[in-house]
Amino acid sequence: MRSLFFLILSLLIAQCAHAARPLVTDDARLTNAHGCQLESWMRSYQGGQELWALPACNLGENFEITLGGGSYRNNDDNYHTEDWVAQFKTLFKPLETNGWGIGFAAGRVMHPDIQPGPNQLGNTYFYIPVSFSLRDDDVIVHVNVGMLRDRQEDRNKVNMGVGSEFKLGGNFKGVAEVFGDHTQNPFYQMGLRYSLVPEVFQIDGTVGQQVNGDSRTQWLSIGVRWTP
Repeated sequence: MRSLFFLILSLLIAQCAHAARPLVTDDARLTNAHGCQLESWMRSYQGGQELWALPACNLGENFEITLGGGSYRNNDDNYHTEDWVAQFKTLFKPLETNGWGIGFAAGRVMHPDIQPGPNQLGNTYFYIPVSFSLRDDDVIVHVNVGMLRDRQEDRNKVNMGVGSEFKLGGNFKGVAEVFGDHTQNPFYQMGLRYSLVPEVFQIDGTVGQQVNGDSRTQWLSIGVRWTP
């Protein structure tokens, strides 16, 4: 029943999405003041599929809260699991054209079980997003450094990410990133973002894999984002 809920929510937001989707590496930007946005995406692996929905609202001028979750189903044994995410984010310096920005985000994941590597999930986590605007926003680079608590392994992990978004022409943008934690090989992905309604509604797709990983670490993601 809950899987059906996520599927319906994903279809709904495809009609009506978070800051740097489809990047895992976050940016030093927030949802519009007193406004909300909605993201949803599906990530398909060799053995199963994830479906995520993450709505976020800026409750004031500089305090964004994200509440959402994801569902995963294994193709082989029909194994099914769900994760729930609660996060807040604020900025110390907003990103400006040809400038830079920096912020802070922290959150908690309830039952972190859905591909924790590619999703950079831990029971409790925090990170510092830093973004740089180049060539009048033609290229924007994001850097994240943080830490997550892995309760199952009973240890802390340092996680990092470097991502970029760059204009390709028209309403198309390219995205590319490398991210991971210090306990394993990093992950990478690249893809395209297309704005059906510039700055309001976009669709995107990426392909990714773990560095030196086998075919089981490969994925294809398709997502939408609505920013009213």
